[in-house]
Amino acid sequence: MGNSKSGALSKEILEELQLNTKFTEEELCAWYQSFLKECPSGRITRQQFQSIYAKFFPDSDPKAYAEHVFRSFDANSDGTLDFKEYVTALHMTTAGKPSQKLEWAFSLYDVDGNGAISKNEVLEIVMAIFKMISPEDVKHLPDDENTPEKRAGKIWAFFGKKDDDKLTEEEFIEGTLANKEILRLIQFEPQKVKERFKEKEKKP
Repeated sequence: MGNSKSGALSKEILEELQLNTKFTEEELCAWYQSFLKECPSGRITRQQFQSIYAKFFPDSDPKAYAEHVFRSFDANSDGTLDFKEYVTALHMTTAGKPSQKLEWAFSLYDVDGNGAISKNEVLEIVMAIFKMISPEDVKHLPDDENTPEKRAGKIWAFFGKKDDDKLTEEEFIEGTLANKEILRLIQFEPQKVKERFKEKEKKP
């Protein structure tokens, strides 16, 4: 009946995603069709998510990072993402508002999901980020952040925490909004991610 362009994507989900993301109805419908081709069940597994992520970063090893991203968006911890969770993941990692991105970043760094971040958790995510940075780009990093250990230590020092301290979500968001250096250090150059997405969209 009526406009079937969106296939099986319900009007409610379409409207909710348009409201919560910057994506247009056309983009969402096109992505839904390709999502169903890749995942006929309407759900994407961790392995499928990793392989899609790998296509965006063919010259690096995004497996560990993709696994953490997947975990942070698997809202009900069932080991799969539905289309809504998948699009939210794309939006938050490429175009979300700063406060939204930081809420997501906190859940990314809170590896064990206990509501606080430890220095070891920061190191775990930073190590995953480093696997996505080309060796050539690593050469150009400042001396005090050219290894995962140095970068994690620098982030922790900016928050003024001792090695065995924990970081709450409020502290994480407030500290990062107040210090652009922390923001730069905790993320994997989102501009490069955006460029990769645009390149993929242009290719037939």
